[in-house]
Amino acid sequence: MAGKSRFTRLDAFTKTVEDARIRTTSGGIVTIVSLIVVLFLSWSEWREYRRIVVHPELVVDKGRGERMEIHLNITFPRVPCELLTLDVMDVSGEQQHGVQHGVTKTRLRPWEEGGGDIDKKELALHSIEESATHLDPNYCGSCYGANPPPNAVKPGCCQTCDEVREAYAQAAWAFGRGENIEQCQREHYAERLDQQRREGCRIEGGLRVNKVVGNFHIAPGKSFSNGNMHVHDLKNYWESPVRHTFTHIIHHLRFGPQLPESLHQKLGNKALPWSNHHVNPLDNTHQETDEVNFSYMYFIKIVPTSYLPLGWEKTWDQFREQHHAELGSFGTSADGSVETHQYSVTSHRRSLSGGDDAAEGHSERLHSKGGIPGVFFSYDISPMKVINREERAKSFLGFLAGLCAIVGGTLTVAAAIDRALFEGTVRLKKLRSKDL
Repeated sequence: MAGKSRFTRLDAFTKTVEDARIRTTSGGIVTIVSLIVVLFLSWSEWREYRRIVVHPELVVDKGRGERMEIHLNITFPRVPCELLTLDVMDVSGEQQHGVQHGVTKTRLRPWEEGGGDIDKKELALHSIEESATHLDPNYCGSCYGANPPPNAVKPGCCQTCDEVREAYAQAAWAFGRGENIEQCQREHYAERLDQQRREGCRIEGGLRVNKVVGNFHIAPGKSFSNGNMHVHDLKNYWESPVRHTFTHIIHHLRFGPQLPESLHQKLGNKALPWSNHHVNPLDNTHQETDEVNFSYMYFIKIVPTSYLPLGWEKTWDQFREQHHAELGSFGTSADGSVETHQYSVTSHRRSLSGGDDAAEGHSERLHSKGGIPGVFFSYDISPMKVINREERAKSFLGFLAGLCAIVGGTLTVAAAIDRALFEGTVRLKKLRSKDL
């Protein structure tokens, strides 16, 4: 027999000899049940360890000098594309008159005929269609008293009807239908305008703006700045033989990239605190009016939002904001993390002719006269930022501690039940032996 070591006195697990042990049927049943319970609870603990939860945090947004993308898709069934202009401006002084990049205009059939697509045109500065390549290389079109636009194809000249319109807009002159203007007569601008009078228009695409307070709007006519005022040439809109209105449908409007559908499939369809910006408040908004001079205003409060998937810190390479990158590339990273925005909105509508809201039951609410008809979006950026971080519901050490608790607790309870059954059986046998 081996000699006892100094650790023998520290043994908390004293053993009994095999001859002193008694095996019972009830003990075997309790053992099987205990094993089933341990396996079931261990599987539940494993599922809990593998479960991913999203923890929202609220911090101060320090990325105030960055850029932001706006993605929109809006249909105007009663205004032709030739009359609509998209402008962007913000408090930093940056202005984009008649956005010519990243936006597509789709001509639609009259609303009464179903509003199907006719033709799609991607807006681009100096597009091939408007470059007037068939003209003599020495040709220099007149700007008819206005200063040539700085972005003209040929410096100091107005080669196309659009360049003449741009020159007139910079001079704050009304352009009209382009009568007696050679370039517009050559391009049949007036005929094209008359042909599209009953059509509608869908504007979709993306804008890149400064991450500051600003607005963008869609209004009729060429836009220009007159002093500190933003003005549109409304002559063709007001003098149209067809009644135009700014009835519109906002199919989609979001700020920043959209969360991937795979994320929602992974985490289910539960109403999670970070997922409310996936369904943007203005999506599928339909506004209708019969008035020509009518304005819609949407006041939007934007909250910067980050989504950090599980394991993002291992591959995170920071978000490199490259202003020359293609539209749609901002806010997404190779590790699956997303920098986007959620927003809330308050809408307001008014007739530019003034009056009150008696038709809506608010006769005390009065509207001032004047303004530009159209759809206006004014956005403000919150100084706070929401970070939604994916984490496991339990750490690995917590998982091991849970397994130990399951095994130890189950065996302890099972031992107590087995002891009670054994003692009960022994006492019952003694009582029966006395009766006999």
